[in-house]
Amino acid sequence: MTTDIKNFWQRLQTGVEVAVAGTASENLLGVRDAVLRYFHDGLDRTVSVAVVPQTVSDAPIGLPYTDEETLRLARQRVAELEAKLGSTYHFYIASESGIHAIDVDSGSPRYFIRYWTVVRGTLGESWGSSGSVQIPDRIVAGLDHAQIPFAVPGTRRSGGIIRSLTGGLESRRKAINTATLHALSSLFYGVLESRPIR
Repeated sequence: MTTDIKNFWQRLQTGVEVAVAGTASENLLGVRDAVLRYFHDGLDRTVSVAVVPQTVSDAPIGLPYTDEETLRLARQRVAELEAKLGSTYHFYIASESGIHAIDVDSGSPRYFIRYWTVVRGTLGESWGSSGSVQIPDRIVAGLDHAQIPFAVPGTRRSGGIIRSLTGGLESRRKAINTATLHALSSLFYGVLESRPIR
């Protein structure tokens, strides 16, 4: 990927081209929504956005069990895209859901689901996450950490884990939108100025 920032900005004027790991429509729309929101609403710039799905290697069965595992998988997917496509796109983006545990009372961890997005471009790499939704204790009670990734409710066809846990109030698309917007904001912080705060 080119590190010529001036060339990057000139290319950006004609539109934003994004390669996204995977072909699921909710992933693609979530990324598109975030890129549009960042450039249109945040920077008050009108640019066209092309989000191009890219096939990637199959994910392991079950969800990654830690944030580190989730990010490692997303980073691996971004690296695959970059190796395959070179400097064709402005950004290479991968989003993955995973589990993370928080143990405040030592011995009684609570388990949460969230999405992580990795964005890589000329300016470098950044990560962003969605909000977390707790997996109800009754779903994971009696399970060890190896069983929990397979016990989470929701299927890709039914809208995913986030939609299942929130009763349809939140979706995979919204979670990926948030995670991607956070990653873009970190990537461009101090480089592009957003609108004045209202």
